Amino acid sequence: MKLDKRLKWTLGAVLALAVVAGVGFHERPVSCFNAFTYLQEDLAGVQSKSVMVEGQRMHYLAAGRAAGPVVVLVHGLGGRAEDWIDLLPHLTRAGFRVYMPDLLGYGRSARPADFSYSVRDEAAAVVGFMDALGLKQVDLGGWSMGGWIVQLIAASHPERIRRLMLFDSAGLAVHPDWDTSLFTPTTPEQLNALNALLMPHPPRIPGFIARDILRTARDHAWVMHRAMRSMLTGEDATDTLLPRLTMPVLISWGALDRITPLEQGETMQRLIPQSELDVTPGCGHLAPRQCAGQEAPAVVAFLKR
Repeated sequence: MKLDKRLKWTLGAVLALAVVAGVGFHERPVSCFNAFTYLQEDLAGVQSKSVMVEGQRMHYLAAGRAAGPVVVLVHGLGGRAEDWIDLLPHLTRAGFRVYMPDLLGYGRSARPADFSYSVRDEAAAVVGFMDALGLKQVDLGGWSMGGWIVQLIAASHPERIRRLMLFDSAGLAVHPDWDTSLFTPTTPEQLNALNALLMPHPPRIPGFIARDILRTARDHAWVMHRAMRSMLTGEDATDTLLPRLTMPVLISWGALDRITPLEQGETMQRLIPQSELDVTPGCGHLAPRQCAGQEAPAVVAFLKR
C-alpha cells in the first residue's frame, strides 16, 4: 500500500513538473531554447566567460586548444557569440583557439544606455576585449555588421591582425534596397519578411514562438535602432580603407544573400588586391551558420596558410 502511494506521488510530481515545463516552454520558448543552447555549449567544453572593457562587462565564448593560434570572431547586427557555433568545431579540430565575444548591447554582454552602438565604437570595444585578454595578434573574422567592425580594426590596427575574414560583410557605401525596419520586427508578418531576407528557404515559425521572438525584439529594439541609424549615415564606410589593407583577406559569401548581395563581396575583392573570394552556392546571409560545413574547408585552409 505504501509503495502504491509513493508511486502515485512520484507519478503526480513528474506529471506536475511536465505541465509546468510545458507551460514554461509555451510562454517563454526563447528562454528555453537559450538554456538548452547554453547546456550544449557546456557539455561540448565551450567556456562561457566575461571580461571588463572600459567599465562594461563583455561576455564571450572560448574553445579550442589553449596554446593554439588565436582566432577572434565577431557577430553581426542582432546577433551573439552563439552565431558561430556551427563553424566552431571545424576550427577547434584544426587546432585553433577561438574567442567569440558578444558585442556590447548583444547576447549576454552589458547594454549601457550611454553607448552609441556605432560600428566604430563597437570596433574600439573589440580592441579593448583583445587587450583585456592579452591577445596581441590574432586572425580576425566578422559577419555582416561584424565584418564592417573588423574592417575598421584591420585598418586602424594592422599590426595586430595576421589574417582577416569577411563573411557576407557590410561596410561599403551602399544603401540597402530592403526595409531596414525589418531588423526590429513588431508583427509576425515582419518577422516572416525578415526571415525571407535572411535565408532562401525560411522555416515556418509556430505562433507561440513568433510571439516570444517579437517580445524579445521589442526589449532590444533601442540598441538595434542606434546601431542601424549609425550605419545608415555612411560615415564609417570602408570603401577607401579596403585598398590600404595589407594582410591576407578571405571574403566568404552566400551566393543568394539578399541583405548584402554577392555584388558587394565582389566589389570588396576588387578593392583588396590580395584578397580571395569564396562563394557558397545555395546559401543566403546566414551562410556561416546554415552552410558552415560548406564554408569550413576554405576557412581552415586560409587560416593554415
